[in-house]
Amino acid sequence: MNVVDRSTADIRQLVAKSRMSAHQLVAIAVCVGLNMLDGFDVLVMSFTAPGVSAEWRLTGSELGFLFSAGLLGMAAGALFLAPRADKFGRRTVVMASVLIVSLGMLFSGFARSYAQLASLRALTGIGIGGILASATVLVAEYSSSRWRSTCSFLYTSGYSLGATIGGAIAAVLIGRFGWRSAFEFGAAASIIMLPVAYWGLPESLDFLIMRQPVDALLKLNRLLAKMRHATVDVLPQYESSAVPGSGSLRRLLTPPLARPTILVWIAFFFMMGGYYFVFSWTPKLLTSSGLTAQQGINSGVLLSLGGIAGTVLFAFVARVVDVRRLTLGCLLASAVLMGLFAMNTTNLPVALIAGVALGGMSTSAMAGFYALTPTLYDADLRASGMGWGIGVGRIGAILAPLATGVLIDHSWHAVPLFYLFAGTFILASLALAGMVPGAGRALPIRAIG
Repeated sequence: MNVVDRSTADIRQLVAKSRMSAHQLVAIAVCVGLNMLDGFDVLVMSFTAPGVSAEWRLTGSELGFLFSAGLLGMAAGALFLAPRADKFGRRTVVMASVLIVSLGMLFSGFARSYAQLASLRALTGIGIGGILASATVLVAEYSSSRWRSTCSFLYTSGYSLGATIGGAIAAVLIGRFGWRSAFEFGAAASIIMLPVAYWGLPESLDFLIMRQPVDALLKLNRLLAKMRHATVDVLPQYESSAVPGSGSLRRLLTPPLARPTILVWIAFFFMMGGYYFVFSWTPKLLTSSGLTAQQGINSGVLLSLGGIAGTVLFAFVARVVDVRRLTLGCLLASAVLMGLFAMNTTNLPVALIAGVALGGMSTSAMAGFYALTPTLYDADLRASGMGWGIGVGRIGAILAPLATGVLIDHSWHAVPLFYLFAGTFILASLALAGMVPGAGRALPIRAIG
């Protein structure tokens, strides 16, 4: 392999413009696997909700808090653990986060009270938040420009794939061994992912260039060689636009980043509020409307199945359609489908068809945000920007299940709840419209490559 002198920009352009190597594809596949893990670990509470609620005789508010506990942990992980990836490395944070998830899921299966389970769901969520922000950035950094949006959508499909496969397995396990077995299955899957991530997940090229940790040159050259590129004789000089001593949050809220950051936060907040209402409460709401517990679980699986189909489809549509416009269309379609679903909660065939489509559109909207957000920031701020976006979004995700539980305790039923949360997708689309060319003042989006 030849040794050449390159700048940081040269290496980025090399990765962005070159054909993707097997090493890059493996890295993205591992990230998809991590997101599958997250998909099941986040939604396992919706699958186990009927059993947990029956065993401990929980009120709607208490059950809503259990849904939100994991999301509260995810917000904390995204806000405080994920930004450590910009300092200690994306791979390091991912490995630590998978370990946290493994422990949280393992002990959740042994919880003996509502308070214990809520605490352990929060712990699990911290790990999930750390994985999600860091892995999302790695997918963006290891994808070529041509395939970046496609890879981001495929990465997001892992979330629905994990929820679908995991939900189907959980339905069998819960039927035979009770709700605790679903958490033990999740723990086993998380432990298996530890060696997979260790061997298959590379460190970020941008992190090695930017932070230059011990043996950075050696590690950088190993990665370049694995991607079939010429190595370098010295570490490239990295020029950052950062003001010395400035914190990541201050930089995110300083022009020219302030406007796109705030718009993304607002859009994430409302989009995740609607998304987690749908995926957390639908099985329980349909059960309360007269379906059996098994039918309720099946409805959750079908939502996730729709998420897989939608994100895989849009992964390839994103190659020819601007990802911002595609995301906006998915948000508006989600709002319409929420209304259609609400009108047919007692008409099972129509409700399930609408549910599959809703799962596809809402999950694709989330994938669009994951593809869009990393492009807003420079390398030394990318994990922090993604972490804060996801963290603020998780606040919406936390409040939605909590508010739903309170409203149920005040005699709200499935139909008005679905109409109410359809509005969150509309509000998210209004925020995102500020970044769509032709829908107001367009924002400049920085290319990673």
